[in-house]
Amino acid sequence: MTDTAQRARGALRRELGGFLRAHRDLVAPADVGLPRTPRRRTSGLRREEVAALAGVSVAWYTWLEQGRVDTSRQVLDAVARALRMDGAAREHALALAGFAPDGLFAPDGLHAPDARDTPDAPDTPDTAEVDHQPLLDSWPTTPALLLGPALDLLAWNTAYATLWPDPAAVPPDRRNLLLLLTGDPHHQRLLPAWQPLAMDLYRHFRTRADRDPLSARFRGLTARLRAERPDLEEWWDCRSVGDFTPRTVELAVAEGQLARYGVTLLLTPEPRGGAVLVQTPARAR
Repeated sequence: MTDTAQRARGALRRELGGFLRAHRDLVAPADVGLPRTPRRRTSGLRREEVAALAGVSVAWYTWLEQGRVDTSRQVLDAVARALRMDGAAREHALALAGFAPDGLFAPDGLHAPDARDTPDAPDTPDTAEVDHQPLLDSWPTTPALLLGPALDLLAWNTAYATLWPDPAAVPPDRRNLLLLLTGDPHHQRLLPAWQPLAMDLYRHFRTRADRDPLSARFRGLTARLRAERPDLEEWWDCRSVGDFTPRTVELAVAEGQLARYGVTLLLTPEPRGGAVLVQTPARAR
């Protein structure tokens, strides 16, 4: 195994351990039929309780949370059941352990750092991403943009630049959907109820960031979000994950006038894991 692969495996073990600890803190004893005693110092489960529920030793489960051991799919499934994980969380835990269905995020499949993997450098268009421009331009009335793995804005069509603040006028280091939705007043004025959309996008971002722990871009953007919006600390500390789900939003396109758009995230086939954000005009209620 190469040094990069060893570092990746170790990093993913630590991410899995942190993910399991976060879920252990969320499960109340009553959720699994255990009494809550006055002397209990934690609101979640103890390690020995998870180990007993999953049918493994306390020492082994402790090592798993500490990122010191690998695990089998069968055992991790048992731990996921003990921690009452939903489908998205279970799949994420399996991916962190190297059991992603398509192998895309398996430890040995992580991409090697390149010129774009610097903490403050957003993704920049490569040949494959530029090839998406004709697709974006084919939707003259449907705002759409191409996003990188960290939700950096890589390309957009005229409909998007007309409806939203034109990305071309945004400094390149701020062309990131999470930065704009959480910190730009123009975006928040257009989308008054920006929090649900931004939180769902952050869950989507978090899923990919956890599975690529060697990416300096993911780490750098997370640090920047924390620095710029410390009041959203509970967001940045949240370990909830999941792919973005389609939704309908209302945009304040004019004074007293709202327009409804269906928002969908279409994943692109490139290994780096980009996506196309499509906003389809919806019928007025």
